[in-house]
Amino acid sequence: MGRGRVELKRIENKINRQVTFSKRRNGLLKKAYELSVLCDAEVALIIFSSRGKLYEFGSAGTTKTLERYQHCCYNAQDSNGALSETQSWYQEMSKLKAKFEALQRTQRHLLGEDLGPLSVKELQQLEKQLECSLSLARQRKTQLMMEQVEELCRKERQLGDINRQLKHKLDAEGSNSNNYRAMQQISWAAGTVVDEGAAAYHMQQHQQHPNHSAAMDCEPTLQIGYLRSSTLHTPVPSSIHATELTLYMPQVPSSVHGS
Repeated sequence: MGRGRVELKRIENKINRQVTFSKRRNGLLKKAYELSVLCDAEVALIIFSSRGKLYEFGSAGTTKTLERYQHCCYNAQDSNGALSETQSWYQEMSKLKAKFEALQRTQRHLLGEDLGPLSVKELQQLEKQLECSLSLARQRKTQLMMEQVEELCRKERQLGDINRQLKHKLDAEGSNSNNYRAMQQISWAAGTVVDEGAAAYHMQQHQQHPNHSAAMDCEPTLQIGYLRSSTLHTPVPSSIHATELTLYMPQVPSSVHGS
């Protein structure tokens, strides 16, 4: 009569569970040893009990076997990662290459080249695209021209303001210069009239009293105004009246009238 099959589930009895763990652990370690000897395999076995106790077996050393295992796993992951990244870059390059070729074809079509393979519908789409591009270019050109015109108008206004300021300044300076010249002409005209009046007076006295001419010639005379040369004839402005000029005439000494 054969042994019955044991149901695989957690043993609830603590003692039975510990006995079963001890028996099966020893059997598992024995099987690992036999496998390493019979097949010349590198075997490593690590067991932790429910209480945390460690049991291990390693044909070539557990630490060495674990290091070898980690090295193999990491290299496999790196290889798989590098291969996946290479494939991703290749796909991306293929997409960019196709896009570049499509852009080159579109550029040739816009320049009127390679239009033979295009159908009527494609040519109509190309025509609409060209009309749209032409409209946008014209709008941009108009905008730039308007901006340039506005800039020129602004500069014109600035130059006009500067011109008006300079004109006002020149007008003010010209008015001051005209006033100064008028005052000089008045002074020169007044001096000329005084000189001529004094000369006529002396001539008349010389003719009427020849005996006193020598004495009067020796006496100094005081004249008000500028001394003008007899050869210089300055026109008298109309604003100067004769009554104003008579104030500069020298008075006749009483001694002369008495004589």
